[in-house]
Amino acid sequence: MSYTGPDFDPPKPRRSRRTPLLVALAALVSGGLLGWAVYAAMGAPGDGGTTAGAPAAPSGSTSASARDDGKKATPSASGPAAASPSPSGSPDAASGPLKGRVVVIDPGHNPGNFEHTAAINRPVDIGTNSKECDTTGTSTNSGYAEARFTLDVAHRLRDLLQQQGATVKLTQDGDRPYGPCVDERARIGNTAHADAVVSIHADGAAAGNRGFHVILPASVHAGAADTRPIVGPSRELGERIAGSFVRVTGSAPSNYIGDGTGLVTRRDLGGLNLSTVPKVFIECGNMRDSKDAALLTSGAWRQKAAQGISEGIVSFLRG
Repeated sequence: MSYTGPDFDPPKPRRSRRTPLLVALAALVSGGLLGWAVYAAMGAPGDGGTTAGAPAAPSGSTSASARDDGKKATPSASGPAAASPSPSGSPDAASGPLKGRVVVIDPGHNPGNFEHTAAINRPVDIGTNSKECDTTGTSTNSGYAEARFTLDVAHRLRDLLQQQGATVKLTQDGDRPYGPCVDERARIGNTAHADAVVSIHADGAAAGNRGFHVILPASVHAGAADTRPIVGPSRELGERIAGSFVRVTGSAPSNYIGDGTGLVTRRDLGGLNLSTVPKVFIECGNMRDSKDAALLTSGAWRQKAAQGISEGIVSFLRG
């Protein structure tokens, strides 16, 4: 974000007689003020994003599961709001290195899920078995909801990828009352014939558990699910995102899952089981740990998270 400061108009020279010294001094002052006006108009660098109070949500308990498509929790208070949706990429983006590539970003959960619990609790087929349509997600102890975090990072990631020339689609943009369900999220990526899909989340594990992890699809062949063709490319996508995430954010891989690799393979997530294109999930940190929460609620850190994910996707797509 750039900041526009006060505008200054260079003082108009008087028509009275001046000594050479006074004329030179006036010119120096005018030049200095003009330089400040140019600097102010260009703007000083920001922190990569702002945080503000989000609409308050009903209070409730926050039991969380790190083993689910979505962590069940109810936001209890206001927290930093998601960044506003960004405009489409600039005309020059169409000629970027990712021209012709399609990326689908899946912001986990939906800010409105907690108001539609009956709808999101209905079971859907995920290939291996049935599972809830979606869940509310978790939140920090101060009430910053995972659904708002995921939308904020998704908007930042979309901007970065569009600048590289990619066509970017979101599975939801806070523009529907709830969901979509996990099976529909998979279909959106499949229908778009995406070259890569990334589902963005933040975990809700116990305090003291820190770090990020990337979830990869296991080889599943059951019912409507057949991940065998995407296991290999999805692993490559996940490995590249994990490497970039460490480098850009400085965050360490999870200390509680993945054996320090930052990579976890699962067969119980409908969003992965039903995908026919390369797809991974990333849990960017643990919202229930105070140190991780301090990062997740920082606009500057969320920009780094988006940059790390973006660089991993670009690396994967460029080979």
